[in-house]
Amino acid sequence: MLNPNTCQKARLSRDPRFDGRFFTAVKTTGIYCRTICPVAPPKEENVQYYQTAIECAQAGFRPCLRCRPDSAPGSPAWQGINTTLSRALKLINEGALQDSSLVVLAERLGISERYLRQLFTKYLGVSPKGYALYQQCLLAKQLLHQTKLPINQVALASGFGSVRRFNDCFKAQLKLTPTSMRSLSADSSNNLQLKMYYRPPFDWLAMQNTLSQRAIEQMEWCDKRSYGRTFNWHGCQGQFTAHHIADKNLFEVSIDIDDIKQLQAVISNIRRILDLDVDMQAIQLDLTQCELVNFPISPGLRLPGIWSMFEAGIRAILGQQVSIAAARTLVSTLVSTLGQQIDSSKLLFPSPEAIANNELNFLKIPNTRKQTLRNLAQHYLESEEPNDAQQWLKIKGVGPWTIAYAEMRGLSNPDIFLAGDLGVKKALAGTVNSFDASKASPWQSYLTFQLWKQL
Repeated sequence: MLNPNTCQKARLSRDPRFDGRFFTAVKTTGIYCRTICPVAPPKEENVQYYQTAIECAQAGFRPCLRCRPDSAPGSPAWQGINTTLSRALKLINEGALQDSSLVVLAERLGISERYLRQLFTKYLGVSPKGYALYQQCLLAKQLLHQTKLPINQVALASGFGSVRRFNDCFKAQLKLTPTSMRSLSADSSNNLQLKMYYRPPFDWLAMQNTLSQRAIEQMEWCDKRSYGRTFNWHGCQGQFTAHHIADKNLFEVSIDIDDIKQLQAVISNIRRILDLDVDMQAIQLDLTQCELVNFPISPGLRLPGIWSMFEAGIRAILGQQVSIAAARTLVSTLVSTLGQQIDSSKLLFPSPEAIANNELNFLKIPNTRKQTLRNLAQHYLESEEPNDAQQWLKIKGVGPWTIAYAEMRGLSNPDIFLAGDLGVKKALAGTVNSFDASKASPWQSYLTFQLWKQL
C-alpha cells in the first residue's frame, strides 16, 4: 500500500527519482499526473495516489496532457512478484494479444486461462485484455504527441485493426479522442522520433563502453552520446539510434521500420536493451546491504542487452575462451559474410537459415565450434521454444557459461551470476571463500557487471 505522507513529499519535491513509482490523481479535475508534473500542485485533500497508471484509468481518471503519464518509466509495484505474471506482461507488451488469443497466451505460459485472469485481477485489478488495450492506447498517445504519423498509421502501429476500433478504445481508456490530441501535420513516413524516459541514476559511460567495445561494423554504431543498430523482428526490418539526453533523463530514439504493426514490440525491445525500466536505486540498495564486495556499488550501472536470444547465443559461442576484441572480430566476419544488406552500408545479423546452411569456412575457429554454431541455428529452425536456453544443453559445445551469458544479455535476465567467467574470477581475487552470490538475488546480473567494472 502507498503511504500518503511519503507520496505527498515526493510529489511536492518533483524529484525525478520517484517518476513512475506512483501516480497522483486529482479528484477535482479528473486527471492523473506524474510526480514531475510542472503544473501547480493541487491541495492534498483533492488527490488520490495509485501505484500504476492503469489503476488511475480504471478509476475514471484521464492522463495529463502536460506531464504525459504514458512517458513515465515503468516501476510497477507488482513487477517481479510473480514470474509468470512478469512473463505475461512482457509478451503482451510485445503484442502477444494482438496476434493471438488469451487461450494461446496461457498455453505459452503453461497455465490455464482462468489462472492468468486471476493473476491480472489480483495484481493489476484489470483483465489481461484490458491491460493490453490500455498499453496500446498509451503507445498511440505517445505517437500522437511525438510523431507526425497520420491517425490511421497510429492505429496500425498501436495494434488496432481499424480506425473506428482505435477511436472507440482510445476514448474509453483515456477519456480523450485521437483528434483532440493531434497537433502536428500528418506524415506517412515510418521514420519515427520518440522519447524514452528512465529513472536516474544512469551510468551511460559504462553502458556506452560495453556496447562500443562489442559493436559490429555495418550492424551497430556507437559514440559518446548514442547507440544504434539494425534489427529484424518476425520478418520486420529496420534500424534505430538512441541519443542520450542526460539532463532530461531520457533517450531521443529515431526508429526506421518497414512494418509499422511491429512497432510496439520493437519499442519494448529497445527499452530492454538500454535497461530503461529498472529501478536502479532499489537494486543498489539491495546490493549494498548484501555486503558481498569490499568496494562501493557503482551507481546507475545497468544491464546492456543484445537484440535477440539467438544473436546472444551466437556471440557467446564465438566468445568462448577468447578476448573481447577477438570475439568482436569473429562476429564482424560472420555478419559481413552472411548478414543481409538492408541499404548501401548496413547489414542485419545473419538469420538461423544462413548460418545453418553454411560451412562457415571463412571463420578461423575449430571445426567443432563451427558445428556448434550450425547446431544452434538448426535448433532455432526446428524448436517450438528456441529461446528456452536449457534446451541448448543438448547441443555439443554449449555449456553453462554460454547459456548464462546468452540469458543475461539476450533476455536481460537480472539474476545471472557468471561465476566461471575469467573477469569475475579476477575481480573476486582475494575475496573470502564464503562469497555467496545468491545473496544478491534477484540482481546477480547487476552484481556481475559491478565486478566487471572493477577490472
